[in-house]
Amino acid sequence: QVQLVESGGGLVQAGGSLRLSCTASGRTFSVYTMGWFRQAPGREREFVASINWRGGSISYADSVKGRFTISRDNAKKMVYLQMNSLKFEDTAVYYCAQRITTWGSWGQGTQVTVSS
Repeated sequence: QVQLVESGGGLVQAGGSLRLSCTASGRTFSVYTMGWFRQAPGREREFVASINWRGGSISYADSVKGRFTISRDNAKKMVYLQMNSLKFEDTAVYYCAQRITTWGSWGQGTQVTVSS
């Protein structure tokens, strides 16, 4: 079992940037796909990005392509989400998750608020 803790959220103006970090503890990290999701008030949690264990397979939601970049450092047990050109609609709680058979081991989330 892995425990995930997100950090790096905050308040930023539209057009700005933030870098989210996800710290993992536990042994089962490096071999599994990791991902970022987000949930805005009144909306379902949605997929943002994922990266496989070697970093060779990366996926993004259409809404963030070209603006967000996911990366990982297996030695440090970290996953990152670099968010550029932020928009008001990016405002949400961002969660880190691990996929074994399904997505799980959700962290507590970090709030990202983009002011227009």
